[in-house]
Amino acid sequence: MSNIENIVTEQASRIADILTGAVDPHVHSGPSIAPRAVDHLELAQIYSDSGFSAMVTKDHDYSGVICAQMLQDHYPDLKTKVYSGIVLNNVVGGINPYAVEHTAAMDGRIVWLPTLAAENHLEWEKTSGWVHPASTQKIRPATAVPLFDDGRLRPEVLDLLDVMAATGMALASGHIHVSETKIIFAEARKRGVERLIFTHPEDIVGASMADTKEIADMGAYVEHSLAFFVEGSKFRNRTDEELREHIDLVGAERTILCSDLGQVGTLTPLEGFQNGIAACIGLGYSDAQIHQMVAGNAADVIGLTG
Repeated sequence: MSNIENIVTEQASRIADILTGAVDPHVHSGPSIAPRAVDHLELAQIYSDSGFSAMVTKDHDYSGVICAQMLQDHYPDLKTKVYSGIVLNNVVGGINPYAVEHTAAMDGRIVWLPTLAAENHLEWEKTSGWVHPASTQKIRPATAVPLFDDGRLRPEVLDLLDVMAATGMALASGHIHVSETKIIFAEARKRGVERLIFTHPEDIVGASMADTKEIADMGAYVEHSLAFFVEGSKFRNRTDEELREHIDLVGAERTILCSDLGQVGTLTPLEGFQNGIAACIGLGYSDAQIHQMVAGNAADVIGLTG
């Protein structure tokens, strides 16, 4: 049995207490064109049984706000509030302020800049070995969603940022390059966007530790995907020590730990959180610090507090 498994077993009650009130702001439950191990309702029931206060479903190809509303209407006894958002990929028209306004009107909480259709992601794909899990189906491959013309933000991006400021939703960086994130987040701040999330700097987006600190200093939360860090995840490509370095870089007060799980053939989202908390216990973080990273900060950025 590994050290993390020992901690999960021996500290089960402590981990359960830390998870009470947890928020998963980035989880890939289904239905989806990509294979998913759990659907939105199943996950909401699992999270409710574990005391989570909220979850935000993320699909690369559709806004989940309608599903979230139906679940909340038909399953009022769920302890976990189900929210969603929108990812600005090809399927929703790329940078589409109309779609974002609709998402906001349906109580969406997060808007992700392009992921699978980000120019940076498409470049990353060429050397990563990653293949879209739905690529064998009769769908056309992603095409890049441009953000800039001649080094200047495109008009629809500026329109998007004004919509974000007006609605109060959180803007997440998605899979765009860190250099693009800096420019967009700076402009977002100028236009009154208050809630910013830097998505998994540890993978895909090309961020250095200095880049991450600079973006956190803009007031953004730094969101780490436990899928890349925890034992048992098929996506693990980082160590516990690297997790410590990332947390200590900006402090627990600016760090969000999300699952980024729900795919087939790996840990469940709940197991991701349990193993992630065990890792943080092993690294010496206090219960209060861990709770802030798995609950308080995410609750703040999606507008559940204050």
